[in-house]
Amino acid sequence: MTLRLRGFGLVLVEILAGVAGARGQGPAAAPVVLATSKVYPVEAMPVRLMANGGESRDTIKGLLVSGEAVSVHESSQPAGMKANPQHVIQHSEIITVVEGTVAFEHGDASEKVGPGGVIYVAQGTLHTLHNVGPGTARYVVVAIGVEAKK
Repeated sequence: MTLRLRGFGLVLVEILAGVAGARGQGPAAAPVVLATSKVYPVEAMPVRLMANGGESRDTIKGLLVSGEAVSVHESSQPAGMKANPQHVIQHSEIITVVEGTVAFEHGDASEKVGPGGVIYVAQGTLHTLHNVGPGTARYVVVAIGVEAKK
């Protein structure tokens, strides 16, 4: 079963119902309280190029009314591209694979996951995602915690 990005976005809005809805924010904007529900069309999301040739689209960034910082972005990695370097995060991430197969490399471990699979990245984890399939890999990252405010 292949998930569609737009469908996942609608599910995410439903999950955050009552608390999602940033107003006019961009990547450099100060955190805002996400107090209003809102849809984020993929066409309105600015594209950011990654060092390995992939693309990322920032969606939501701010503070939930319950106080947690949240940031959501959708990323894609073409087949055969080098993985981004492993890095440590100071927040938690929930990553849903929408298309393709990725290897979640963390510490000395590597685990593969395909469409519909979910990856949990705990705070302080040294990690990266690498496209290991024959086509483009797409995934949605929900970052929760202090570092997500930046």
